[in-house]
Amino acid sequence: MMLANRISAWMRDYADSAGAGGFVFGLSGGVDSATAAALATRAVGPDRTLAALMPCQSQPQDAVLGELVADTFGIPTVTVELTAAYEAMVAALPASDRRLAAANIKVRLRMIALYYLSNSRNYLVLGSGNQTELAVGYFTKHGDGGVDLLPLGDLNKTQVWDLAGELGVPQEVVDRPPSAGLWPGQTDEGEMGITYRELDRVLAAIEDGNTAAIDPSALQKVRGMVARSGHKRARPPVFRI
Repeated sequence: MMLANRISAWMRDYADSAGAGGFVFGLSGGVDSATAAALATRAVGPDRTLAALMPCQSQPQDAVLGELVADTFGIPTVTVELTAAYEAMVAALPASDRRLAAANIKVRLRMIALYYLSNSRNYLVLGSGNQTELAVGYFTKHGDGGVDLLPLGDLNKTQVWDLAGELGVPQEVVDRPPSAGLWPGQTDEGEMGITYRELDRVLAAIEDGNTAAIDPSALQKVRGMVARSGHKRARPPVFRI
């Protein structure tokens, strides 16, 4: 548990330096948010945390597993139903044939809800993005990328699974296929076209500068994902006079 202790101590110090009372975060029923939630309780205690369940045309299992995680770690919850707000927003906008354009509204509405809750309680918004997702840009800009700190941001997905097991995250959450819940049946790996374990392997090879054992098509795919998502990891460029 040395890694968990190091991360939770860093989180506690960060909250203290910011003068924040605790952490607020979304619970989606996925392993990343569950792991971040478990770390938050270790950092500041469950009484200084708040988990938001934010259904938005969501699968019922999301809330069931989110509540399971909250119960496991003694985390207070609030449910913010976003479906009506999402449908109103979609109705107000021109139609698009790109499904992701509308789906990302869900993620950005969740960011708005989390910052409302954080402002209301003087909490920080805790993100659950991991190193793998950050490296290839698998997050929504100004959505789940809009957070105050990322305790899992230097851990790849494989390491998150390992840490989740050590922290006591319920096994059904650990085993659940990763999904951003963007539409029915959507999974991260299906959308990206590559498994997380393979993605971690390719990224590690690129980092090490030794890609000889990597399938060329997989290597080209991952390098393309990294290149196209560079703008997501950078601050907005500013024209200098």
